Amino acid sequence: MQRRSTIALAASLAALATTFSLPALAQSDIKIAHIYSKTGPLEAYGKQTQTGLMMGLAYATGGTMAVNGKKITVLEKDDQGKPDLGKSLLAAAYADDKADIAVGPTSSGVALAMLPVAEEYKKILLVEPAVADSITGDKWNKYIFRTGRNSSQDAISNAVAMDKDGVQVATLAQDYAFGRDGVKAFKSALKHAKIVHEEYLPQNTTDFTAGIQRVVDALKDKPGQKAIEVIWAGGTPPFNALAAQDLKKRYGIDVFTGGNILPAMSAYKNFPGMEGATYYYFGIPKNPVNEALVSAHYKEFKQPPDFFTAGGFSAAMALVTALKATGGDTSTNKLIRAMEGMSFDTPKGKMTFRQQDHQAMQSMYHFRIKNDPAFAWGVPELVREIKPEEMNVPVKNKR
Repeated sequence: MQRRSTIALAASLAALATTFSLPALAQSDIKIAHIYSKTGPLEAYGKQTQTGLMMGLAYATGGTMAVNGKKITVLEKDDQGKPDLGKSLLAAAYADDKADIAVGPTSSGVALAMLPVAEEYKKILLVEPAVADSITGDKWNKYIFRTGRNSSQDAISNAVAMDKDGVQVATLAQDYAFGRDGVKAFKSALKHAKIVHEEYLPQNTTDFTAGIQRVVDALKDKPGQKAIEVIWAGGTPPFNALAAQDLKKRYGIDVFTGGNILPAMSAYKNFPGMEGATYYYFGIPKNPVNEALVSAHYKEFKQPPDFFTAGGFSAAMALVTALKATGGDTSTNKLIRAMEGMSFDTPKGKMTFRQQDHQAMQSMYHFRIKNDPAFAWGVPELVREIKPEEMNVPVKNKR
């Protein structure tokens, strides 16, 4: 009797174990760790990226959140914009969570700290949206892919708007990897205009008085067209401070910059006619993927998708395209073979991972700001699309 009871108990426990283990396995077939600034100075960018990533995964998988019968699980981790924390979170994701792929981070400084971790664990890190050139440049390794644009793509496209003979330029940028790499790439992209001053301010600057004065002093007595190129991400952008100085009227100094998130672009209303180049604005690209993103975002949030939402969506499209190519196999070497040279659809149109450095080659958009009272931000109207083949984006790695 006791033996039968023992057998029955063992059978019950085995059945119970099967009940719990099978769904757990099914739910964890493909693990993607998303490490981003859920909090910290780039919180707004990080949250947009997360929204876009989840929307993109749903779209790319037809709502199933699965590839080849394997369910996709996304593990969210907050790096708070801190390089050491991002590095440890990525190591834990690979080692403890057994993540197959990681996406992120938001900050260039965090990304640079994470690159060696991907190499150590021999797992793919898909960088979105960190921008610094060195990520796919001299700090790059073969496990790094990037859907986000790099500083050279920003710089080359922005140079289109202002690189003319006789133009005198001062740069105003943040004093960390994003700002310094951005200025370096911008200088390299200019063929006609001349840089006369570089101003670097702390990432969390809120009082721009002294910095703007140094820029004005460097430009005000120069002949010809004078311009400030602003390279700024997160925190308090300098545009309201620049507008308050009325530089165009007082000194004939124009302001140029790239795109940004919609709340930051409210200050662009002070600069009608300002030109630059942007990675994304929801009203510019005309393709089915962007239409799907805009429609879904309006439906869920009652507002348009923003700059970094499109980036997260693009990262998801890249991942699902690669996973479909491998039949859902997450082996790193198979994914690398699938992704090198791979083209995939995004809200910006087609992107292609360049084989030499895994940087996504993509269009950028030359814009001119219109102050439209129907919008709370300065509206970037398309001047023209700058296609990937028009931009001679240098390969800067040591492969």
